[in-house]
This record gives sequence, structure tokens and C-alpha cells, in this order.
Amino acid sequence: MTGSNVYAAVAGYVGRPDAPGAVGLFRRPTDDGEWEHVIRDLETFTVFVHPADPALVFAGTPDGVWRSTDHGASFRRAACPGPARQVWSFLAIDGDPDRMYAGASPIGVYRSDDRGASWRLLPDPGIRERCSGPFAPRVMRLAQRPGRPDEIYAAMEIAGAMRTTDGGETWADLSDDLVRLSALPHLRSAIVQKETEAEGMLDGHAITVSPADPDAPIIALRMGLFQTRDGGRTWQDLEVGRFSPTTYGRDIKVSPHDPKTLYAALSVAAASHDGGVYRSRDAGRTWSRFDKVQVHGTIMSVGLHTSDPDRVYVGARYQGEVFGTRDGGRTWQAMPLPGQVKDIYAVAAG
Repeated sequence: MTGSNVYAAVAGYVGRPDAPGAVGLFRRPTDDGEWEHVIRDLETFTVFVHPADPALVFAGTPDGVWRSTDHGASFRRAACPGPARQVWSFLAIDGDPDRMYAGASPIGVYRSDDRGASWRLLPDPGIRERCSGPFAPRVMRLAQRPGRPDEIYAAMEIAGAMRTTDGGETWADLSDDLVRLSALPHLRSAIVQKETEAEGMLDGHAITVSPADPDAPIIALRMGLFQTRDGGRTWQDLEVGRFSPTTYGRDIKVSPHDPKTLYAALSVAAASHDGGVYRSRDAGRTWSRFDKVQVHGTIMSVGLHTSDPDRVYVGARYQGEVFGTRDGGRTWQAMPLPGQVKDIYAVAAG
């Protein structure tokens, strides 16, 4: 595993603006070693290891995209015109690895055709604001429909979901049915504002599409996991509460090594002290607990190694908590970040 690393992205939290501690990006060898603080001066909202070249590592920051060509040892700001936006997500297109996308806040999408060296802002997706919050809506996750490089889904925090079929030039809002579902008593939620009880169903954190079921994206929301089979016109509740006592969906990813294997991070709420990682081996129909650790913060991210299916990492919000397994979940190692840090937002490995 020469050159293989695990990365943890650390930023502040809107509910604790005065919380002390370091922010940025940390790097550590996956085998053994100490954490290095490789980005120190910028909050880092997400980290991404390019699946075709693990030497390329990307950090999403308030200052746009920062890129490393040396396995995360050093970073430089990528070329991007216009004022910097917060960057919250990355996607590399399967079969066309030079083409990448980055999701931003306020809602926007950047495209690169040179593996992230330079970026251009695509046309405004035109997603209307359905509820307000203490931050501008964010494109939290981008996922490609397998076999169709121009069909991409996005999950957006407090803005639901959207889809493009032309490589990001235009987007369709997929949130009407999420709002409809919020009329059900158990799916109503309004925390940061009181103008609509659809807030929880619009609180999108992650979305994924399994090659084993390519027409059925699954989105992770505040209210659980939901799936569409008609391009986002309607959504069905996967009722993940049948398998997990906690249902706040913060992350969901399909294994890059087995299309039927999915991992989901399920916690109590955005600010909580418990949660678990659940694994599905049938493309999301059934789930079982995967991790064997007790976290003390909301599980924010599941990091799947780009080349080793046995290595999975978990990042929990508070106290710099990172855990990892090297043997497919049989045993786990605590890998806490050094010193006092703010909140973990994402982990990645490769």
C-alpha cells in the first residue's frame, strides 16, 4: 500500500462558531504513522482521492478547489475564474477520468476537463429556494448514473435534489415529491426555520447510484434514505429504521469494488453523540450494522479506499474521531486527529 493515505477534512460548525481548535486537512498513512496537518489555514469541507490516480487529491474549501499532485503532501489552489465559492463535493466521471465536477455553495457546479487542474463554472442550475437557513444551500454530493456520463444527480443541503442529462449545462429540480412526502407526520421536520415542515426532506447530504441498479439512485436525508426509480419524479422511503435505531442519513456510498455493496452513515441528528455505519449487500434493499465502534458525534462520512475493499474509514463530527478497519470490518482501530480540532466533515482514502 505504498503511498496510500487516509485523509480527514475539518471545518467549523454553524451551531458552535466560537468552538476552538484546528481546521483544514489532515493526512496519515493507511498502514501506520502519524497524522500530518497538510492544509492549515482553510476550513476543508470535503476531500476526494481521484479513483484513476491516487496521487491526485482534492480539497473543497471556502477558497474553491485546492489540488495536490503528490498524494496530499502539498496543495495549490486550482485555476478557476471569478470569485471563489465554497466547494462541498467532487465527482470524477467513470470512463472519462479527465472530466470532473465540483459542487458549490451557493448552489452551483464547476466542471474540469483536465483532471481538476482548471475549472469553469457551469450555468446556474436555477433551483428555487424552498426554505431558508443559516447558510446558503450546498451541493453536498454528485453521483453519475453508471453508463451515462452526462447523467448526474446531486444532493443539496436544505434544497433537496437535482439532475442533469446534458453534463451539467441544465438541471431539473427533483424536490417536488420530497416536499409531498413531508406531509406525512413522521417525515415533517423544521429546525432552523419555521416556514415549512418540508425542511427535513429537503436536507440532502449524499446521493449514490449503484451499477447493480443503475436506474435507482438513493439519497441520504435528515429523514432517512429514499430511492427513486423514475429519474426523481417520485421517491420511496426505504424505511431504514427497520434495520437501524438511528435514521439521520449523512452519507451513502456504493463500493468501488462491488456494485451491490453500499455503506450508509446513520446517526441521531446533525448534532448528536451516537450513530453507526450500515452495510447493504443487495444494492440497498436490506442493511446490517457494519462498524464495531462507539462514536461520540454524528457520523459525517464513510471513506472507502479506492483500491482496497477491506479498508473502510469512519469520521465522526466531534473530538477528531476517526476509526478504520483493514480487514473488512472484523477489527477496528481508533485513529484520532492530534490536538484540539473543530468538526470533521469528510474522510477519504487511497
